[in-house]
Amino acid sequence: MSRPFAMDRIEGKSVRDIIDRHADARPNRVFLIDPTSRRMVTYRDLHISARAFAANLKAEGLVPGDTVAYAMENGVDAVRVVLGCLYGGYVATAINLVSGVSTISYVFDHSSATVVFIDGSSAELVKEASAELANPPRAVTISEDWFEGGEDSDFASISADTDGLLMYTSGTTGKPKGVVLTHKSLLSGGGNTALAHQLTKRDRALCVLPVYHINGLCVTVMGPLASGGSVVMPQKFSVSSFWDHLRDHSCSWFSVVPTQISYLLHHSMPGTKLNALRFGRSASAPLSPDVQSAFEDKFGVPIIETMGLTETAAPILSNPLPPGVRKIGSPGIAFGNDVLIADPQQNEMPRGEEGEVIVRGPNVMRGYRNNDEATAAALTAKGWLRTGDLGRMDKDGYVFITGRLKELIIKGGENIAPREIDDVLYSHPDVIEAAAFAKACENYGQTVEAGVQVRDGAGLSEADLIDLCRSKVGAFKAPDRVYFLTELPKGPSGKIQRMKVAEIVAKS
Repeated sequence: MSRPFAMDRIEGKSVRDIIDRHADARPNRVFLIDPTSRRMVTYRDLHISARAFAANLKAEGLVPGDTVAYAMENGVDAVRVVLGCLYGGYVATAINLVSGVSTISYVFDHSSATVVFIDGSSAELVKEASAELANPPRAVTISEDWFEGGEDSDFASISADTDGLLMYTSGTTGKPKGVVLTHKSLLSGGGNTALAHQLTKRDRALCVLPVYHINGLCVTVMGPLASGGSVVMPQKFSVSSFWDHLRDHSCSWFSVVPTQISYLLHHSMPGTKLNALRFGRSASAPLSPDVQSAFEDKFGVPIIETMGLTETAAPILSNPLPPGVRKIGSPGIAFGNDVLIADPQQNEMPRGEEGEVIVRGPNVMRGYRNNDEATAAALTAKGWLRTGDLGRMDKDGYVFITGRLKELIIKGGENIAPREIDDVLYSHPDVIEAAAFAKACENYGQTVEAGVQVRDGAGLSEADLIDLCRSKVGAFKAPDRVYFLTELPKGPSGKIQRMKVAEIVAKS
């Protein structure tokens, strides 16, 4: 029987230390699997490729601490690039392939990336984003040559406090902020995942979220790396192949976002029983209780709702695994860090009262790159990170998120949490995506509206959904308008962007 993960295995370690240790202790155990080619990378292979990649960067004249960008689709090579950067003491810089040319150009410039690794899918995008830059990064198409050689190279020492990852947040306004995460942060993010989900070296994850996003990287790559497990790495999420990947590779868990859960719920069924599957994991946005219950009823798979941020290397809260108590509608309790519900002065609020969710622990970021003002606003003198989320904590320590400070709808002086309206809309079986938002109103200051995507062929009307909301939350909170959209705008994590929904309907 495999020993459950314990945090002392990663304390004080760098990613290089963990790769070296796995290569010594379990060299033949598989770490990465490409489900298309059936290619497998063992921990010995990972050790060899990470050393070679770091040595080749050194041979190119890069020095530890330089930023090395990656603009690649998911897959074995993308993971090897990231871990190779970390192994050599370089700062891996994530390029979000769906963030748009202007944002990518900004990230190249702001990060001072010297080189960007690309694949066939990103070459034109990177070329366009680099066109107007005075000092663009050198674009290098990844090839197997980068993972060969370098066996005798000497590397500069690195530690748990060495900067490892630069990942830019997808803010709805202004320029994105560059989150700096150390090796300690990255391993703690993976360790918190392993701790919350009782991962062992026998567990195998299915990674369907991009590794340029914190959930894909820190949960479904760093979690298995911390615990000595393995990862199946398809190029992208596909409803049609999702269950096949789980079955064919005996995956024991997966991590997805609520929109993916909704798509699976409405469009697919596994062909056979998945005997190895222990649980699914939901993160990056609140999960509707009705969607969660419907998914579990249909597929018989427990969904563990969690919560995390880029600034915390992903997970901060998680519901326990069965037979532990899962509270539907809550992202759970703290694992591996401290979480408080606080007033504006960061004093703890009494249980059951609403305040801002704040977090402190080894997973928390060092700060925002070249942005002291934003860092000072986010990190308190006592090391607490202000998340910007509103919530309350019950007597058992479970947190319930009630909204975002910046997204509250204030109608006639009363605060309305958009999530409350979302959950009602999601309770209708034909609604796939939903997002309520504020609209300026002369009489009330703001009023409630919403955007939805519904199942093909659904006969829903706007009046139907407004009446549903009135019956559940009352006429005052119910939306005045509901707009039917082909798809709701989302960030790289799959989180629906309310402000952009409002912008779209304002133009319609």
